[in-house]
Amino acid sequence: MNITINQTITLDDIKALLYDDATLVLSKEAKERITKSYEFLKTFSTEKVIYGINTGFGPMAQYRVDERFLKELQYNIIRSHSTGAGEPLCDEYVKSAMIARLGTLIQGYSGIHLSVAELIVEFINRGIYPKIPCHGSVGASGDLVQLAHIALALIGEGEVHYNGLWRPTAEVLKENNLQPIQMYVREGLCITNGTSVMSGIAAVNLIYCRNLMHFSIMASSMINEIASSYDDFMSKELNGARHHEGQQIVAEKMKEILKDSHCVLNRETALYDGGHSEEKTFHHKVQPYYSLRCVPQVLGPIYEEIQHAIDVTEKEFSSACDNPIVDYRTNNVYHGGNFHGDYISYEMDKLKTGITKLTMLAERQLNYLCHDRINEILPPFVNMGTLGLNYGVQACQFTATSTTAECQTLSMPNSIHSIPNNNDNQDIVSMGTNSALLAGKVIENSFQVLAIHFITIIQAVDCLKIQNAMSSATRKLYEDLRNIVPLFVEDTPKYEEIEKVIEYLKTNKQ
Repeated sequence: MNITINQTITLDDIKALLYDDATLVLSKEAKERITKSYEFLKTFSTEKVIYGINTGFGPMAQYRVDERFLKELQYNIIRSHSTGAGEPLCDEYVKSAMIARLGTLIQGYSGIHLSVAELIVEFINRGIYPKIPCHGSVGASGDLVQLAHIALALIGEGEVHYNGLWRPTAEVLKENNLQPIQMYVREGLCITNGTSVMSGIAAVNLIYCRNLMHFSIMASSMINEIASSYDDFMSKELNGARHHEGQQIVAEKMKEILKDSHCVLNRETALYDGGHSEEKTFHHKVQPYYSLRCVPQVLGPIYEEIQHAIDVTEKEFSSACDNPIVDYRTNNVYHGGNFHGDYISYEMDKLKTGITKLTMLAERQLNYLCHDRINEILPPFVNMGTLGLNYGVQACQFTATSTTAECQTLSMPNSIHSIPNNNDNQDIVSMGTNSALLAGKVIENSFQVLAIHFITIIQAVDCLKIQNAMSSATRKLYEDLRNIVPLFVEDTPKYEEIEKVIEYLKTNKQ
């Protein structure tokens, strides 16, 4: 499958390129814009002072660079800024970042030679991933250090991850009959300047967040079946009385999932029939715990945040985010700060807070299942063995609780941690890449908690023997998960099964 990129890149495009073996193709119009921008800048830059073309970079911009050294200047920014530290970013983050960088170049505001975009396309399609350390960006001139590591590979230096091995870039380029890029006018500055790494990480995060939202709604539907909840908490009338789209969507999704369930109860039939006038105490809870009946109200704002973050990230992928802006349309070059990463940084901070709340919801639902005095229908820790001798999911809950606590700690906003640097040239920064990486950690944690939650849910289903009363949608998920985690009565190690469920939740892309 080919994905032809013209001027906009969607999250579905990114998903197809990352996970569906799609091949990226540049449209004819995109190539024309890149070429027009380059040809204009090559002529326009003569005898003018333009940042990063004949001046130094950052606070060094006050120093003119002699014409003899202009190509060397472009190589210098790449080599001098390849100073990242820490573990390398995973391949999916790097590939997504290269797609984001390409998204900026195809706008035709960067003044670079077409060969740069074409080599990035080759890297994306051939699975050549530059080594990008996780630390280095303050997210103000964008991701200078981390993008420099991409640029380093494009000039044939540094290392790349190729076919599962770290190898010298020069070897891999030669093996693929590819030539390193050359410096023409501002190729070095253009590649290193922008929000592409934070945007690339953000896109991957959001693809996984769609999965988390889907499976959180599924888990919430299943636990309401286990609890035999009354169905009116999902009603269109109740949720329509509160004018929030996310809440209404989550409620409607749950209602659709449970439409053929025989586990949830109809309140009108069960309680409005006039047959309870003599009862003083109601054995079945009239209203279940908040973690069961307030799911639309809890997940609704998170659903909306994910959608908003997708919108912001798609706009960033389809924007010119370097500096200066080379505009052949108006025959001018504009200096400013389109590289500043606060749009992505704010969204990743909000996203990780939302995913932490989603994780907290799962942890509370898990506690409901584990706590026999709360649910009043299951043995402690859904233990189907001998109490005291066997332990069910008791220790699994420890893992879920500690992991949820880590999410809560990581939810501190990172975008407000601006530290001036670069001789105070960068006196207010976004920390966008740090925000995106921390959001990624919270998302990974959330999958771990959900995996444990689902293992407990399917045990509860078997304990109550309600398989045949479940909805067709929840029964299908139950069966899928049972194929991964067989029913257990005796105590067995669970870490491998947790990993397998995590893989299932992550790879069934929504």
